[in-house]
Amino acid sequence: MLARKFISQILVLLCLAAAAAAQAQNLPNVMILATGGTIAGTGATSTTTVGYTAAKVGVDALIAAVPELQKVANVKGEQVFQIASENMNNDYWLKLAKRVNTLLAQNDVDGIVITHGTDTIEETAYFLDLVVKSKKPVVIVGAMRPSTAISADGPINLYNAVLLAGSKEAIGKGVLVTLNDQINAAREVTKTNTSTLDTFKTPELGFLGYIQGSKPFFYRQSTRKNTVDTPFDISNLDKLPQVDIVYGYANMNPIALNAFVASGAQGIIHAGVGDGSLNNTVVPSLTEARKKGVVIVRASRVGQGIVARNGEADDDKLDFVVSDTLNAQKARILLMLALTRTTDTKEIQKMFWEY
Repeated sequence: MLARKFISQILVLLCLAAAAAAQAQNLPNVMILATGGTIAGTGATSTTTVGYTAAKVGVDALIAAVPELQKVANVKGEQVFQIASENMNNDYWLKLAKRVNTLLAQNDVDGIVITHGTDTIEETAYFLDLVVKSKKPVVIVGAMRPSTAISADGPINLYNAVLLAGSKEAIGKGVLVTLNDQINAAREVTKTNTSTLDTFKTPELGFLGYIQGSKPFFYRQSTRKNTVDTPFDISNLDKLPQVDIVYGYANMNPIALNAFVASGAQGIIHAGVGDGSLNNTVVPSLTEARKKGVVIVRASRVGQGIVARNGEADDDKLDFVVSDTLNAQKARILLMLALTRTTDTKEIQKMFWEY
């Protein structure tokens, strides 16, 4: 009797193991690349939601904190780097993008989640949107509260991101950003509030969709070309062209602009007032910079709307480019990548209308 009971228990365990293995085979394979940020942050107390230290918790601990991940994907983690995202730079972007492309080329990777600080999440997302060479889902996720807070949003955000990265619905949608149960396109999303959980929005154009009941729901998608449909190849790049941003304001002067040009800037994004308007005090310096070969892009500090070509400046005569609907920080990214291919302002303008 004891022998039969023991054999029965062994058979049950074998059946359970076989069932678990079968379930794992049916789940998507999602790689989590960790880069730091608030989602990996810690605070002095459980009620500390500001004044915490970012980028302290490693990827293995992040995954272990959300055991529900194992129900929606076969998850592996990798710590690419560990920084607060205000310290993001071009070198980190190139390292991250190359790793993403290497992993997406593997048959055993169905999607990628990148944990990231929220301060520059929109910039990293748009950079990847232009240089990733796969239609497989890439989802960037962060948190507005550290992992030690009693109201930490990181765990549910990470769960949703893995769910989204492993879904068929996200394939071919470009790089996505998800927080607060909402899905946004990399090109269009921006951080709109310093501290609230609903900070990431797409002004005017709206979210792509929502995550509800462990399922993504898409209602629209961006029409701009991304990922495999862009010409930008960073595989052999070890640096990006210097492009700087000059901010427009009342009573502004050309000191910062001239300093950027003198330091070797190949491009300048002018975040002008209103429809990208130019103060008379900076027009001579912008014109001179263009004569020296610096590409000038007129953007707006407003945050919404199209910057009209030949609207507030004679762009044809000045040989300037306009940013379309891209904010200044994203215009900088596109111009950097554009300058790796051409310095022809007509070709660069086409890129701003296309990507």
